[in-house]
Amino acid sequence: MADLREKPREPGEPREPRAGFEPVAGSRLVDGLRAYRLIAWMWIRSTMAYRASFAMTLFGNFAGTVLDFVAILLMFSRVDQLGGYSLGEVAFLYGLSSAAFGLADLTLGSMDRLGQRVRDGTLDTLLVRPAPVLAQVAADRFALRRLGRITQGLLVLGYALVVVDIEWTPAKVLLMPVMMVSGAAIFASVFVAGGAFQFVAQDASQVQNSFTYGGTTLLQYPPTVFAKDLVRGVTFVLPLAFVNWLPALYVLGLPYPLDLPRWTAFVSPLVAVVCCGLSGLAWRAGLRSYRSTGS
Repeated sequence: MADLREKPREPGEPREPRAGFEPVAGSRLVDGLRAYRLIAWMWIRSTMAYRASFAMTLFGNFAGTVLDFVAILLMFSRVDQLGGYSLGEVAFLYGLSSAAFGLADLTLGSMDRLGQRVRDGTLDTLLVRPAPVLAQVAADRFALRRLGRITQGLLVLGYALVVVDIEWTPAKVLLMPVMMVSGAAIFASVFVAGGAFQFVAQDASQVQNSFTYGGTTLLQYPPTVFAKDLVRGVTFVLPLAFVNWLPALYVLGLPYPLDLPRWTAFVSPLVAVVCCGLSGLAWRAGLRSYRSTGS
């Protein structure tokens, strides 16, 4: 009979894993979420130690985003429609875009600092820690003040829902939270892909911001005010149109400039999954290409 007793180990020799205790495939995701939660909570505690300062920065962030919508109000003080859209319909697009982007910015807004870490070599300190690098970079300097953008976007969206006459159906009601979550995921994938690009460019935070902050500004206006080539680009190349344009126009009962089938309004979750998958592959490729500064 075979000897089933555990063989004695030499001092310092690691114990061999037993059958049935192999690492679970999703354990890395769980570790990443746990690391993100711990780092974010550390920054939240640091922020709340100075509550008056936090309140002022939160109000400043809220007031700064309000000015974006004030610019739209000034336009409508001179015209009745913008690209064939009323103020309430533009507010509907604006609120969805701002809220979805605000969620992504709250969770991954620190990704634009990655280029600085690559240049000065401080990314090396994240590589030696027992936590996924993406979780550490995303949670670094977690800023609760970004709740101001989300709050402002939801308030504008609430105003739009009051003033716009929408023929509600079960599909449209279901589409509202779906496009909010899907839009945030699409923006999050752009943040991650932009971070991956900084492994190569090293100083590309402004390039990344042109697609993130610039993208949400683009989506706050009707697609009819832009050239069709640009609309095609944000539909088939960088699919930001699935954040709010396609699903929102279905809810409003308005046609899309590219005459796409109406069912495309419901594919935002699928687009979000594909975008997240591609950005994840880009991140892994960028991280593997990283070479330390040697300092």
